Amino acid sequence: MLKSEILREKLQNKSLVQVVGAYDALSAKLVETHGFDAVWAGSFAISATHALPDASILTMTEFLNVASNMAETCNISIIADCDTGYGGPSNVARLVKKYENAGVAAISIEDKIFPKENSLLDNGKNELLPEKEFVAKILAAKQAKQNKDFMIIARIEALISGKGMKEAIQRASAYERAGADAILIHSKQKSPDEIFDFADNWKGSIPVIVIPTTYDSVKISDLISHNIKMVIYANQTLRASHASMLKLLNEMYLAEKISDVKQDMSKMEDIFRLQEMYEHKSREGKIEEELKKMGYIN
Repeated sequence: MLKSEILREKLQNKSLVQVVGAYDALSAKLVETHGFDAVWAGSFAISATHALPDASILTMTEFLNVASNMAETCNISIIADCDTGYGGPSNVARLVKKYENAGVAAISIEDKIFPKENSLLDNGKNELLPEKEFVAKILAAKQAKQNKDFMIIARIEALISGKGMKEAIQRASAYERAGADAILIHSKQKSPDEIFDFADNWKGSIPVIVIPTTYDSVKISDLISHNIKMVIYANQTLRASHASMLKLLNEMYLAEKISDVKQDMSKMEDIFRLQEMYEHKSREGKIEEELKKMGYIN
């Protein structure tokens, strides 16, 4: 079963699909080993690992390389954050083919003008693309995909841009008509109230997705009660990694010997297991045995 089909089945059968952001193949593998449903290959986290702003600076190819590595490494689905689609409808059509061929299960594109900035940035660029132009991108994405289960997620920024609930609901309906498979409604309020308002008042039939970065005290049970089908914890792994590394480096700088800080580090064996180093050694051992049988090794 393809990972895109698995993701669709989870959306249909689970009360809430839980997705966690990662920034490389190793962090994606960690997400998988902890039992989450899918990985979010987020532009904020991937940009940060390049020490670059989340501001449409990295290219599609650079983002695709990371998502492709995740898809190759993980057995769970990868959802790729594709910002504004890296251009117009033709660019979106190309990215769909590329990400689909890479084994990614779904892409998300947002309805802001390129170049965009991170939506949670104070005084960031949050100007919306005209509805007609974003509908054209969704139509292009739908036409380009070869696998019927590959998902096109339309991310709505109307609430963040200050255009209000009426605009958000209107756009959601238009994007569903154009062929979007799910709606990601974004908010940077500290309360989930406007997200719940949207979920309760929009009458569409496709799943609603949220990213509770700023309203992080929201309960899973409340998301379920408002019929929200997917929650994405988009950037917590990056922020936790950053905090842990800062702590370690501060302690290392002051330490007389490195063993003073080893309690803050994973064991080498833990990393070996994630890398599948022991499986690698087992394969090499089997090859060596076959070479012995064939007379190449005494």
